[in-house]
Amino acid sequence: MWKRSLVVSAPGKVILHGEHAVVHGKVALATALDLRTFLRMTPRQDGKLSLQLPNLRSRSSWEAAELQPLLAALSAELPEAQPPSTEQVEKLKAFAGGDNGHEAVQTVAAAAFLYLYLSVASKYGILPSVDILVWSELPTGAGLGSSAAYSVCLAGALLSGSGAISYPLQEGQEVARWTEEELDMINRLAFRGEQVIHGNPSGVDNAVSTWGGALRYISGKISALKRVPILRILLTNSKVPRSTKILVVGVKDKLLKFPTIMEPMLTSIDAISRECEGILEAMTEEPLQEHYSRLEDLVDINQHLLNGIGVGHSLLDRICQVTSSHGLHSKLTGAGGGGCAITLLRPGTAPSAVEGAIRDLTRCGFECWETVIGAPGVSAHSLPGLKAEAQKALTGS
Repeated sequence: MWKRSLVVSAPGKVILHGEHAVVHGKVALATALDLRTFLRMTPRQDGKLSLQLPNLRSRSSWEAAELQPLLAALSAELPEAQPPSTEQVEKLKAFAGGDNGHEAVQTVAAAAFLYLYLSVASKYGILPSVDILVWSELPTGAGLGSSAAYSVCLAGALLSGSGAISYPLQEGQEVARWTEEELDMINRLAFRGEQVIHGNPSGVDNAVSTWGGALRYISGKISALKRVPILRILLTNSKVPRSTKILVVGVKDKLLKFPTIMEPMLTSIDAISRECEGILEAMTEEPLQEHYSRLEDLVDINQHLLNGIGVGHSLLDRICQVTSSHGLHSKLTGAGGGGCAITLLRPGTAPSAVEGAIRDLTRCGFECWETVIGAPGVSAHSLPGLKAEAQKALTGS
C-alpha cells in the first residue's frame, strides 16, 4: 500500500467531426481537450473514506467498515466482463444518495466512485482509508467528457493505490505517463464508471481521456490516430442545455422521412472526417498554411451540414457569426442543439482577433476558453508542477 499522496489528471474531449453521422455507421474523430480534471488521493489513518467534489459542492464520507457489507454483496456480482447491473447501480445510488435524490449529479458521481472503489477492492483485496479530492476545469453537462475524465482519474488513482499498476512519477519529475498495458487497465475500469453514470456509453470519451491525442470511431471500433498535431482552439459554451437523446431521435426521424436527402448528408459528414484524418496525419510531417486552410474549409462545410440535419441552434449560429467577423472558423461540437462550439486558431492568428472574438462572445453571454486539442491523456503529477489554480484547488491553499 502506498504511503504518499497521488496526483492524477485526465483531459476532456471534443468531437472534431462526425457528430450524429457516427450513430449511423460513419466515422467520427474525437480529440483530447486540454481542459483537465485533477484528482488528489491522500492516505488516511482513521478508517474513513471521503470524496470531495468542490465543482459540485459535494462532500461524502463513510467509515470503511460501512462498506464491508456492500463489498460482500457486490463482490460475487463484479465479473470484469459484465457491465454494472441496474440493481447494483440502484443499490450504490441509495447508499450514496444522502439528501440529494437518486438522480442528482452528486449522487451519480458518488455511486460511480463507490463502484470503482469496490471493484478494485474486490479484485485486489485492499479496502484503503483515503481522502479523494477531484477538481475540474471542465463544465459539467456540456458534452466535453467531464464524467469520463472523472472516471479515468479515479481509475488511475485507485489502481495505482492498490498496487495493481505502478505510480509512474519518479522523484524530481513533474509529470509522467503509465505504460500502454497499464493505460489499458485504466481505460477498462474507467469505462465501468462511465456505465454507472450513463448506462450505455460508446467508450469513446474514456478512451480519449486515457490515451489523449485523437481517436477514430466507427461502428463500435476505436483506434488511435498515430500522429496528431496539437491544435489551438477557442472553445465556447452556448450555455444552452440540450438532450442528446432527443437530438439523435430527431436525426433518425428525418433519415426515415427523407432518406435520399439525409443519407448523402451523413455520407458527406463521413467524408469530412476521413479527409480531416488525412490532413492531420500529413501535418505531423510539416504543417503548412494550406493544411490549416483545408481544415477551416472542413469546419465551415460541416457546420452547414449539421444545421441541415437539424442539430443546430440559433445561438450556435451566433457564435459562428461572431468568430467569422474576426476571420475565424467555427462549428458545433457534440450533440448540438446548444452545448459548445469550437473555433480553429491557426498559427499566426493575430492576438487581437482572438481577444476581439472572446470579448464579443463574452458580451453575448457565452463562456470561452482558449485551449488546445490533441492534448496528452491521463497523467501523474507532482503538486508543484501543476498550474496555480489546480494547486490551490487540490491543497485548499
